[in-house]
Order: sequence, then C-alpha cells, then structure tokens
Amino acid sequence: MSLYNIEKILKPESVAVIGATDREGAIGRSVIENLKVFEGSVYPINPKKREILGMRTFPTLSSLEEPVDLAVICTPIATVPDIMEECAQCGVGGAVIISAGGKEVGREGALIEKRIKEIAHQGGIRVVGPNCMGVVAEASNLNASFVHSMPLSGSLAFISQSGAVCASVLDFAAKEKIGFSHFISIGSMLDVNFGDLIDYLGLDPKVSSILLYIEGVVEPRGFLSAARAVSRIKPIVVLKSGRSDAGAKAAQSHTGSLAGADAVYDAAFKRAGIVRVETLEDLFGCAELMAKQPKPMGPNLAIITTAGGPGVMAADYLARYDMEPAPLRPDTIEKINKVAPSFWSHGNPIDLTGSATIEMLKSVGEICIKAEEFDAILFMTPPVGNYPSEKIARELAGTLAGRDCAVFAVLLGGLEVEPGRKYLNDQGIPTYPSPEGAIRAFYYLYNYERNLKLLQEIPKELSKEIVYDRLGARTIVERALEKKRGLLTEMESKSLLSSYGIPINRTIVATTALKAVQFAHNMGYPVVAKVHSNSITHKSDAGGIRLDLRNADEVIDAFEEIEASVKTYDPDADFGGVTIQEMIKEKGYEVIVGSKQDPDFGPVILFGMGGVMTELLKDRAIGLPPLNRLLARRIMEETKVYRLLRGYRGQPGVNLELLEEILVRISQLVTDLPEIAELDINPLIMTKNDAYAVDARVVIKPNDKPAPMHLAISSYPYQYEMEAETRTGLKLFIRPIRPEDGPMLVELFENMSEETICNRFLANVKTLGPEVLARFTQIDYDRDLAMVAIDRSGERPLMVGLTRFTGNPDGEEAEWVVVVGDPWQRHGVATLLVDIGIEMAKKQGLKRLWARFLPGNKGLIRMAERIGASFEPIEKGEKYLFTYDVKY
Repeated sequence: MSLYNIEKILKPESVAVIGATDREGAIGRSVIENLKVFEGSVYPINPKKREILGMRTFPTLSSLEEPVDLAVICTPIATVPDIMEECAQCGVGGAVIISAGGKEVGREGALIEKRIKEIAHQGGIRVVGPNCMGVVAEASNLNASFVHSMPLSGSLAFISQSGAVCASVLDFAAKEKIGFSHFISIGSMLDVNFGDLIDYLGLDPKVSSILLYIEGVVEPRGFLSAARAVSRIKPIVVLKSGRSDAGAKAAQSHTGSLAGADAVYDAAFKRAGIVRVETLEDLFGCAELMAKQPKPMGPNLAIITTAGGPGVMAADYLARYDMEPAPLRPDTIEKINKVAPSFWSHGNPIDLTGSATIEMLKSVGEICIKAEEFDAILFMTPPVGNYPSEKIARELAGTLAGRDCAVFAVLLGGLEVEPGRKYLNDQGIPTYPSPEGAIRAFYYLYNYERNLKLLQEIPKELSKEIVYDRLGARTIVERALEKKRGLLTEMESKSLLSSYGIPINRTIVATTALKAVQFAHNMGYPVVAKVHSNSITHKSDAGGIRLDLRNADEVIDAFEEIEASVKTYDPDADFGGVTIQEMIKEKGYEVIVGSKQDPDFGPVILFGMGGVMTELLKDRAIGLPPLNRLLARRIMEETKVYRLLRGYRGQPGVNLELLEEILVRISQLVTDLPEIAELDINPLIMTKNDAYAVDARVVIKPNDKPAPMHLAISSYPYQYEMEAETRTGLKLFIRPIRPEDGPMLVELFENMSEETICNRFLANVKTLGPEVLARFTQIDYDRDLAMVAIDRSGERPLMVGLTRFTGNPDGEEAEWVVVVGDPWQRHGVATLLVDIGIEMAKKQGLKRLWARFLPGNKGLIRMAERIGASFEPIEKGEKYLFTYDVKY
C-alpha cells in the first residue's frame, strides 16, 4: 500500500494517449475527445498520424520534448509490455491501461499482466487497470477515460471494478444531478487497488464521501487499514457483488460451513466502519442523500404524507430495521393542530390526508424541521389533481433547501410526477420513487453514524490478567504437522484450548473398556464416552457418542457399541479407544465458538447458538481478530441466543464476562497460530458462573504467512513490550498502547499542566472527548504506534508518558509526539521515550519523523539538539517544524 505517484494519475500536469486515433467508435478517439477540456498538456501518440482531431501527434513517447506524468494506453494488451518499457525509460509516473485481455481471458493474459507489473515496479510507475474505463478527476478537468460525458462537479468519489456499473452510475448521476470529485474505473487492480485509492481520497479535502463497487479485494490487510482510518472522517459505502457461500461446502467443521465468504465480507466491512448496501438502487440512494444533504445524526425520522397508505408502508419498512417513526412531542402536536386539518393522524406518520393544501405541507414541514425530536424529515405525496407535481416541488423546495437536518422526498407515481422529481433534484433535494428506497438510504447513513459511535467506545479491561502458554500450544500443533495429520484428536484439541486458558470439561483417553471403567469410577458418574480418533471429523455421524453413563456396565457397553459403530461407518477409520468425560450436571446454554481461515481475510471468529441446532437455525455472528471485550460483546449481541444468555423469562443469565474472555482467548490463539485452519467448540456450555468446552475439533495445515501477518487487521505487537529504567532509577513497563487504555490516558492528561497540554496539542485543550480517546487508543499498528510508559510500583498502574507516531499512508513519514505527565518530568522519562521512539521508528521502517511545536517548547528544542534533528520556523514564526531523518 503506497501513495507513491498516485498524484501522477489523479493530478497530472501532462497526459500522453498511446493508441490515439480519429477513427469513429475507437476508444483512443473517445479518450482524446474527453481530454480536450483538460487543463494540462495532452500528447496524442500515433506513429501513422500527424494530427488527430486538430491536435499535433507524436510517433513515440521518447519523441516528446518533456516528461509526461500520465500515460493512457488504448492499444491491444499484447503491445502493452513494450509500451510500459518505453514509459519507464521516459520517466512516466502513472499509467491507465484501458486494454482488456489480461488475466480474465486465461493463462496467456495472466502472463502478460505479470510482465507489465514487473516493468511498472522496476520503473516506479503506478498503474490503474488493465481492463478499465479510465479515470476522471474534477479538480483539473481530467477525463482520461472513454465514458461519454464529464460527470457533474461534486464531492463524491466513486471507484468501481466494473465498467458497466460505472456507466450505470454515471447515467443515474446525470439524471439526479449528483456530482463527483473522482470517478475511477479500477479494472483488474494489477497495481493500484481500493486501499491505495481510499488512502489517497481520504487525504483530499474536496472528497466528502467514497462509494465503491467491489467484486473482490486484493491485499485485504491494506484495504481494511485504509478503510478503518478514513471511515472515521468520511463515509465509505460499498456495493459488494458475489454473495456466494460456495467456499463453505468443503468445510470440516460447523464453523467452516457457517462462516461463508459473504458473511466474512460483512464482518470485515463492519469492522472497518464501511456501510454495505444490497443493490445498485441502494448505492444510488445513498449517493444521492450523501451528495445533497447532511447525514442523519440519529434514528428519529418524521414521515409527512398526504396519503395514509404510503405512510404505513414507510413505517412498516422502518420496522424491518428494528426502528419506528419518532413519537411526536406534545408541543409539536399542538403546533401542527394549528395548521393541519382536524382529522390529521395526530401521530407519526403525520398523515395530513388528501385534503391538505400546499401551504399546510410547507407549514408542517417547517414545524418538524425545527422540532427537537427529529433527525431527518421525509415528505411523501402521490399525484394530486389540484396541484401538479412541479408546483408542489417548487413550493416545497424553499422549505426543504439548506436545512441542518436531512430532508428528502418521495413523489409517488410515474410520468405525472417526473417534472416534480426533476425540479427537486435540480434544487439539491434527494427524491426517491418509493418509500422503501428512501427508508433504506436513511437507514444506511444513520447506521454509519451509529457504527462510528460504537467503534469509538473504550473497551473495559478484563477483571484478571490473561496468560497464555504459547510454547505448549505451538508444540501440540507442530507434533501433529510432523506426523502429517491435519485433524487433531479431541484430546489434542482440548489440550490446545487449555493452553490458552479456555475451560474444558475433564477428559481422559481410554484405549480399552477396562480402562474406561477405571477412569469413569475415578471421575465420578455420570460420564460421557466419545470416540477417540484422528480421522473422524463428526463423531455423532459415526455413532461415536454415548451420554449419561451411570455405571460400569453402561461404560463397557458404550465402549463396545462405539467401536462397532465406527467400523460400520468407515472400516478404514482410525479407532484409538474412547474419551471418558465429565458430564456437566449444571443447567446451562449451549453455544458454538470457533474460527476459520478465510482465503481473503485470514482467520475469522464465529459465535452463535450451539448444539444439534447449530446448522439448522444458523444463528451466528462473525468477527475478525484481534478482539477485545467490547468487540467480543458486539459479536455476541448480533445473535438471538444472546438474549437467552442475558437471562430470559425467569431463567438466570450466564457469566458474560467469562464468555467475552473466551472469545478474546480464541482470538489470540488463532492470531498466534496461523496453522489453525478450522476450530470448533461445539457445544461450549455456559452456566451461571462457569463455562465448559465439552467438544472441540481443530483442523490444521501449514501456512506460508507467519503470525501475525496472516491477519487482515494488525494485532497488538506484544513483542515490543519491555522493562526499562530512567537515569534517576524510575522503573517503567513500556508497551504499545491498547484500546483499553482510555481511562489511564485521561488520568495522564489530568496530570499535565496547561503548559504541557499546549506544547502537546498546540492549543489549550480542556478535555479528551470520546472521539479523541478512540483515535489515540484504537490505533492501526500497521501505520501508527504509541508506546506508553507504565509505573507499576504503586497500588495500581499509572501511565506516566508516551511516545507516538501517526504515520502517513505512504509508510515513510510520521508525525512524532513525546509527552510526559508533569509529576514525572525531570526524571529522564522523556529521554527514555525519545530513544525508544527512534528504535520503534526503525522497526516500523520509517524514514522521517516530524512535529510542529511552539517556540517556547524548550524541552523539544533540547531533544532536537541531542539527537541531531533540525527545526525551522513556520506560519510566520508562530510555530516551528521539527524534522528528524531516521538513521539506520
């Protein structure tokens, strides 16, 4: 992931079109025609023409008198490698390869793409495509594409893998008067991908929102890293095609079959704060609402209608999302009473009936826009004989335009209401043909704001420190791999879980019926007997389970019956005896907890209703590791079984903190061991106080990605933890910051004087709000790093200072901050943190660190002099810029 040379594609000063022509219908002609409005230089390249469409042509790139920023290549794919060689020799920074016929047509095309990629990488050329329509950037009137028209100017950025979707969106946008800052057909993503463009567009102040059409993601880790960073400041809305669970068919566990590919994409988008829509219509609807109105900041919708039926339809559709129209406050009802017919609905939907006049609609609209109980207003009118739709639209536009809350309209009907829709669109009022489309757009954007708030919550610490036996777990996996076994036995699986502190029921392997009786007697009846095998995946399918055994005779019978059933099920199956297990007597609930390696996003965590109903009911939720308590709880809350676990109809709830802890432990297990392909705990029995993993299945296989690079989201780098001592003898524990550190960070802030705060924030900040705390503690370790210094000598740990990098998306530069609470200053803490910061910068591969600071910050000036950094005045001397080139 890099921003290197992307500006050469989206902000070029010069463009060469290779394959330019004046032949009617040719792509090379369309590109030249579109570039006529470009504000920079355009160079048609064609060895057989002296002039194309009134523009001087050039035979080759090398014949140009100046270097070119962007090359648009419109020639057959087989010619592209040679053209790219010439681009590299001429210093071209970026290329848009429109040519089709690459990997999508088979092996020969894939080899051509591979060669293009090698040349581009060696020459430092960034590539969009191949097999794309090109790029449009409004800022410089760049239309380096073969779309038929320049989109309207606006603040939306649209990126699509599909050219057909690009054309559809552009056509809709023109009709609905939606403008774009960027319109990018990304094609096969040989080089520049969604993550690169999200990073770039996230830094562009002219871009307010980003729309994506995705068929598949390359470099998922970079994609999620970019999306998690940008979605906090700009909405990202995605339409993802290909809702298929085909990959789950070969799964060897319940988790594998339940965690289908599309469900994993859902979980990934949710973790990144991305809004996922279901249809192209919904993408249009969100685009229109985002382009024309402020985002809904809450769920409270007012539905104003002149027809009862559509109002009921809108309310019913809200109910699909567990929402309802906002109740009217008494003062709002009183105000509406003064302007509406006496027989209006007196509730929300606000049905003014067909007798309402335009003046009534406008007055009620004004009341609702000003009312405190509403976050958004929806107007709905059917065709009205007395008032043509355009007249209604003209009158309403004055009421709706330029408001602080989101307002949008549904004009029900066809041709008769089309003039009204057109007028509202021209005035910047989103219009929809049906209540359902309007409600979906409202819900999606409200949900974006809601998810942002959830992502900004500070998770609680677990009430006890979590300890893992990483060596023991690794030994179990490596021994099985050495024996070329892909399926761990239940005993091995439970030992693996136990090494990570996941509670199991007592389990012993008995190779004979006599030993089974002895173990059952020592354990205490009743017991459970299960087949012990390294080849049988599902024990119940093989008749390999016997429950509630209460004496020696029943244990012997169970041993013999299981052995016989297994031989009948599969004569070649391995039979290693049975496991005798403690039968859990305490009443509880059965849940499933598991993990699966997704081919795109790496390990995912699954939670849901367990037992024999698991696959039938499919009550499950999925999340991506790493997890903390809050993220674990969010996964649990998405399931129906969660309501039972909290306590239901007089039945006691379970130990939810323990369940959160188990999910966190599973998350760490699959983080540390990339070889875990599938993991099932089904059932995990949860009781009022305890938990028992009574059945476990683990499938392993070698993984070419080492931990933690197999994850789609960077995990806590525990390898950076260290003990340190300052020059005055203060012993500190230095570690990366964690999401749970919010309260300690607030306490550090409270231990900072006004001067220290001003030096840190360049302003007199009074408090650290939730958004700031989330930004400081919930970091992406791939691009940011904060090392905190903890004093553990007292009754409770205290954060005394920190050193922090906030990385640029290019991965080469970062803003650097070092801050120490006033009580711990002059103890050498800052010096220690500076030195640790430099070492961490090297580990992160950073090349330059920088900071803005106030002239009075003498401590930073002394630090700069000690480490050999430079500083210079900026902003007319009101601030200074500190820069440090990292020395390797």
